[in-house]
Amino acid sequence: MEENFSNRIDLTQLSSSIEKIKKEISKIIIGQNEMIELMLAAVLADGHVLIEGVPGIAKTLTAKLVAKTLSSEFSRIQFTPDLMPSDILGTSVFNPAITAFEFKKGPLFSNIILIDEINRSPAKTQSALFEVMEERQITVDGICYKMEKPFLVFATQNPLEHEGTYRLPEAQLDRFLFKIEPQYPSLEDEEKILNSHHERKGKKETEELEQIINMHELATIQDTVKSIVIEENLIKYIAQLVNKTRNNGSLYLGASPRASINIMNASKAFAAMRGRDFVTPEDIQYVIYPVLVHRIILSPEKEMEGLKPKDIIKGIVNSVEVPR
Repeated sequence: MEENFSNRIDLTQLSSSIEKIKKEISKIIIGQNEMIELMLAAVLADGHVLIEGVPGIAKTLTAKLVAKTLSSEFSRIQFTPDLMPSDILGTSVFNPAITAFEFKKGPLFSNIILIDEINRSPAKTQSALFEVMEERQITVDGICYKMEKPFLVFATQNPLEHEGTYRLPEAQLDRFLFKIEPQYPSLEDEEKILNSHHERKGKKETEELEQIINMHELATIQDTVKSIVIEENLIKYIAQLVNKTRNNGSLYLGASPRASINIMNASKAFAAMRGRDFVTPEDIQYVIYPVLVHRIILSPEKEMEGLKPKDIIKGIVNSVEVPR
């Protein structure tokens, strides 16, 4: 059904670019439309993404393909138990030619960072991400290095194998805009995956993709998303929803004000992706689960009863009157 309204903000470039990116990625990725849409929304909202799913469902590949279409510098880091903070941040090396130490930048100095199995490294290495994910800067030896925009982290983790893994601290989880939980493809989609893989005959997936947006265009699009209109009653709606997580007997930990900001930013991104220059309650309801699921902790009693975060979030959404 077509909506009859006139946009106050020109979304032509944004809509065209997003559709082209989706079309490019769909050449390779089949049956993960929600994951792709959420990752693109995170790019528009300038937020990081945690992807949790079983091996082999294209978590890493999708992140690589998104980076390829954005014409950005890309860096992939495999987290392991012996990885040290200096391995990802960089380190100072003595240069005898100038008789001084020089800072050699680590793989975090890029635009889009893919961290595979982020929960494989100990707290010392994970904590090295705190500053750069929130403030887009790295401080080494008292010197602050600003990251070039855009700076986005896509991290993956496996929910099944917990031997040799380290649970992400709440402060780090809170820095991710979304937690995405991709599922296995349907039977029909899996048949399409097999046919697609057969037809490529060993050709690398990234070789088939075109670069759609350069860094300057992305910065312009991100600024456009920030200008999306959100009415005062919807801001109150977001505040009420998040506040309910802090006064809920089923939850041990509620969501922070950062969660409220992320819901608003993500809602703006989805509104823009859907061709609107204003946010609706439906946008908020769509993003609330991936924004909140990794930020709330169930009470031990409710966890033993078999309740899931999704059940609590659904109950909260149902308990708050939708503004119209």
